[in-house]
Amino acid sequence: MPKIEVRLGEERLVTPGGLSTVGMLIEKTNLFEELDKVVATKKGGSVEIQNSDVVGAMVAINCQGKNDYENVNEFKDEKEVICDMLGIKKIPSPEILRQRLDFISKSILTIILNAIVDLLIKTNIKLTPCFGKHVPLDIDVTPFDNSKTQKEGVSWTYKKFDGYAPITAALGIEGYIVGAELRPRSQHSQKGTPEFLSQTIKSSKKITNAPLLVRMDSGFDCKENIIVCRKEDTKADFIIKRNLGTRHETLEQWKNLVLENIKLKEENPDNEINMSKVPNTRVGKDAYIGNEYHCIAGVKEPVRIVYEVIFRNSKADGQILLEPDVEVNTFWVSLGESEEAGMTASEVLQQYKAHATSEQFHAELKTDMGLERFPSKYLNTNKALFLISIFAYNILRVIGQESLKSDDAPLKRPVQRRRIRTVIQNLITIAVRAVSHSRKTILSLGRSNAWRHTFIRVHSAFA
Repeated sequence: MPKIEVRLGEERLVTPGGLSTVGMLIEKTNLFEELDKVVATKKGGSVEIQNSDVVGAMVAINCQGKNDYENVNEFKDEKEVICDMLGIKKIPSPEILRQRLDFISKSILTIILNAIVDLLIKTNIKLTPCFGKHVPLDIDVTPFDNSKTQKEGVSWTYKKFDGYAPITAALGIEGYIVGAELRPRSQHSQKGTPEFLSQTIKSSKKITNAPLLVRMDSGFDCKENIIVCRKEDTKADFIIKRNLGTRHETLEQWKNLVLENIKLKEENPDNEINMSKVPNTRVGKDAYIGNEYHCIAGVKEPVRIVYEVIFRNSKADGQILLEPDVEVNTFWVSLGESEEAGMTASEVLQQYKAHATSEQFHAELKTDMGLERFPSKYLNTNKALFLISIFAYNILRVIGQESLKSDDAPLKRPVQRRRIRTVIQNLITIAVRAVSHSRKTILSLGRSNAWRHTFIRVHSAFA
């Protein structure tokens, strides 16, 4: 191995060169203008560091997969270039970041939510439907681990650690997050959800004209959610998993229903029973799917129920069970089976299984963006930080999807969306040489960077 010498040079090399693209995407919204209208201190009046400087710096930190106030110190050596990239005037200190966000946190939540929607509208995102023309809107709660802390709102979760329980709404297979709210873990998943669902559907309708398919798990089995989806201004199709426990239904009831239908079918094959046996199941396992219609108090028309009842007489490894194991899954469904855009019972099950994809978006927030543990001890501040991170997440998602529009990237695997970690590593923390000339800043890419052509193309797309 030849001897390698390391020395300090005078070149202006900026590692997060991708912040220039981030700044252009922020500029497409009116985020900074609205933020600077918010009173920044108790005394009011002018301040040296604007709210836009504070939130802009935090977005830049989040877009690098970081989440701590101290990370702003990494911008010190090239303040002028970073400010030019982000469209801000000054880089705040960690202390100002903390103090200012504590003060303005309640006032900026709606501003950031509006900026998220504005960003997705202005960038003309393309949404991939999941069924026919329907675009999925996946709503779910996921615990964030903040154990061994004394933060406000943190308590014990079902994952067996102390943390928060934020709710998010992901639009499209691509996973753009159009709605988010950081919640204390002690808050039930349904509390506040009708209002959240209503606002999220309205925001989604601003972004796309395609019909929406709301997919939710059994924690949201409540008639209020169905009522919201049936209102004229928030009309959307839905698949909501039913909670047998809260509905006081037993496995035995659904088992007996299936056995009775089987008996009726055997006695008279011409009986019109809306139930069928799932083909090609393994030996020792039988599954049946069917439809029912139930009336719900407060809901005008009966609501369709799709059910799946599984009988297991043996395990997958061949071990025979003394008593058959019964599994029941039931769902509220808005689309009928015989409608023009109808959905069969098997298609309902497939769509609900696809709902699990939203867990991947949560994983990217937690791992790729380092968002799980929040830096503030105050709940309201962490709520603001969470929405700022969601805004940064959508910027990274927009950049990632734009990078897929051509095959000039080194990664050639066919994918529907670019992972956030890949975007951060290759299109945000990309090294550029900064040169100031004729009252403008020129960013020069090295010839050895394999992502240089993709970076230039994506950057130009938002210029």
